[in-house]
Parts: sequence; structure tokens; C-alpha cells
Amino acid sequence: MRNSRGWVIAGVLVIALAVVVVLQQQGASSSDHSSNSDAADGTSALMLFASALGHPTEQVAGSFDVPQGGGTMFVFTPTSPFSSQEAADTLSWVRSGGVLVYASETSDPELERALGVKRQQFLVQGASITAAAPVLAGVDRLDTGDYAQPFAISSHQVRLLTIGAFAVGYLERIGQGIVVALADPKALTNGSLEKADDGLFAADLLGLGGAGSPVAFDEFHHGVTLTDLSPQAWLLTPWGAALLWMLVAVFFGLVLRGRRFGPLLPRQTQAPRADTEWAVAVGELLRRSGARSVTLGVLASASERAVAARTGLAVQPRERFWSALWQRAPEVAAELDSAERALWTSAGTERGLLDAARRLHRIAYPVAEERRSGSRQ
Repeated sequence: MRNSRGWVIAGVLVIALAVVVVLQQQGASSSDHSSNSDAADGTSALMLFASALGHPTEQVAGSFDVPQGGGTMFVFTPTSPFSSQEAADTLSWVRSGGVLVYASETSDPELERALGVKRQQFLVQGASITAAAPVLAGVDRLDTGDYAQPFAISSHQVRLLTIGAFAVGYLERIGQGIVVALADPKALTNGSLEKADDGLFAADLLGLGGAGSPVAFDEFHHGVTLTDLSPQAWLLTPWGAALLWMLVAVFFGLVLRGRRFGPLLPRQTQAPRADTEWAVAVGELLRRSGARSVTLGVLASASERAVAARTGLAVQPRERFWSALWQRAPEVAAELDSAERALWTSAGTERGLLDAARRLHRIAYPVAEERRSGSRQ
């Protein structure tokens, strides 16, 4: 019963998440105006229009590489912000002769800092946008959105579009290139190209790069990039809020469900191995590796330590041990010396090595050998 209740609550949370995401998408004040979108606020028609006018078109995606050889590039409402390096590369491309059309309702800090775009801190509302410069041939009025954030125009920037007394579009020459900034990109979207003079306006912008010049659309900044993975992105972007809500729903669903991912497995207790098993294993390793010299050294050292412990002598330094052993127990010293010599001379065969090892064991542990002999009798 408890598990069922948890699943029901988790399902309700998922449904609530879906509703919130849909409402956020429906109530958003702007879109990315992607050239991949055929919706009314997409710009796929502008890319087809440029192709129909004889301009080779491409999309900048996968990695942000500015078009080679000049031409025109459209940047519509970046949902993934420009990095400082990407903004610097864009500015260098413009200075070398590129035409950049930057159309965004919201500010991209790095790109606008590099291009010198300054927005005023209020919104203006108008039924239409009016052309303010003769560079826009045949353009008198454009379709507009509900609100736009006007630009603060400097002396190097020429007003192109206005709403009342406020500039919502300007043109600026930077080096050998041109920057066109638009505070309201609606006139270039699919649903507006056939309205008012929007089509003529799009043709004028495409003509700034020259006849037959390539036209690129920045789609790299309409996806999720490494710069998006910041704490602010989880709260201020639609995809970040959706993922955050999904994580919360899954977390509470698992908590309320209260079930493990699998049964508890008891830890198997391993029986301790006997000392003889370790000895046999080490001996087998030494035999397989052919480490006879190592084995001889281990046997001799172990025997000397055992004799030193029985006679109360220090095994190190080795010369002092032997000198003291000859003085304190000459019989043991002579037998140990003879056994070690036999050990080293018998290293050629396993049988000789085994006999020498048994002799050393009898010298090192005489009491154990006596008990073993008594038990046999």
C-alpha cells in the first residue's frame, strides 16, 4: 500500500512538471528564432529567401566557427550565451569584412560588450517600426512585437529603425565590416516576412554583404553548450528549470516509494586459512619461479633467527652473531654452519634441498623434533 501511494504521488509530480514546462513555453516572452524552425517565430523562411536570392547558405552548428571569406551572419536571440573568446572572434570577423546582423530581444553580455551595443533600461511599445535611414531602400514600416528594449545610440552608429523617438535598430561600420543590431527580430521571422515592408527589409540586409555573398545562421548558440552548465542556467533557462523539476520529481518519487533497488545480500564470511596453506602456497610460488636462491636465503635466515632467540643473542649484525654463537654454544654453531653449507651445496636437486631444510629445522627447533620422535615411539 505504501509503495502504491508513492507511485501515485510521483505520477502527480511528473504531470505537474509537464504542465509547468508547457506553461513556461507558452508564456515565454521570446523564442530563439531558429532557422531550423518552421513556426511563425522561426527564421527558416529567411534562409530559403537568401538561397532564392542567390546567396549560398549555411548553419553554424556543432562548434562556433565564423564563416570564412566574409559574407553575412545572422545571430538571433542566443539562448546559450557567447563566451568572451567567441565574442572576440566575432568582432575580428566583422573587422575583416563580415556583415553581422544581431537581432535579439534580450541582451547577450559578452557579445554586446565586444560590439559596443548598449541598451536603455526600459521598454517601448508601438504598433509598427519606422525606417529612419535611406540605406533601407523601399522600407517605410515594419511589423513589430509588443515591446522592444531600445538602444542608446552613439555617434558612430546610424539609426535604421525607430519606434517613436527611440532607436530599435542601428548600423555601424567596424573596420571593413558592418554590424546591424535589431532590438526586435520579429520582422525577419516566418510569420512576418509577408507583412508590411518586412520582405524588402530582409532583402536590404542580405544585400549588405554583396551579390552572391554567403549567408550563415548561428545555430550553435541555440543549443546547450559548456557555458550553459552554470548554477544560473538551472534557474533562468526553460531547459534548466525543466531538468531541475524532473530531478525533484524523481527524488521525491524514490523517497516516497521507499523501496530498495534490489534485495539485501548478506556478506559472505570467509574462513581463515591455516598457516600450512600459506606456507604451501609460498613454497609453490617459489618452486614455479625457480627462486632457489631466495628459498635458501629465507631458510638460512629463519634458522639463524630461531637459534639467536634460543641462545639469547642478537641476530644483527650477522658477523657478531656468529662470533658470539661460537663462544657460547660451539656445538650448535658448528652444526648450524655445517647445515648451511650443506644447504647451499644441495641447491641442485629438490631432494637435497629438502634434506638440508629438515636438518636446519632440527637445529632451529630441537624441542619440537624431540617431541615428534617421542610421539613416534
